[in-house]
Amino acid sequence: MKESGFDYLSKITAIDYNDHVDVIYLLYSIGTKKEEIIKVTLKPEKLEVETIMGLFRAADWYERELSEMFGITIRGRKMKRLLLELWNGAEYPLRKNFIWGKDYKRLQ
Repeated sequence: MKESGFDYLSKITAIDYNDHVDVIYLLYSIGTKKEEIIKVTLKPEKLEVETIMGLFRAADWYERELSEMFGITIRGRKMKRLLLELWNGAEYPLRKNFIWGKDYKRLQ
């Protein structure tokens, strides 16, 4: 897509549907002013995608959000927690199976 002129990464996000998780990439072409959406569907037992940091540096924080908030493994990157550095919960807060109060422990 980058070779086709889509030179700007607008966003990466994920949607949890319980039986699968979709990772959504929004790419933009500054020259043609067109947007392209790429969707990757992941099975719950294999939540992992390849990093695109080599193509788009803007992917850094988006991939971190996928990892920390959804529990998606980003192949090709080693990350320590930053967004949830003080989080004591065992689960991922943007997943459908997360229940506030069950795994959440208030920081002292």
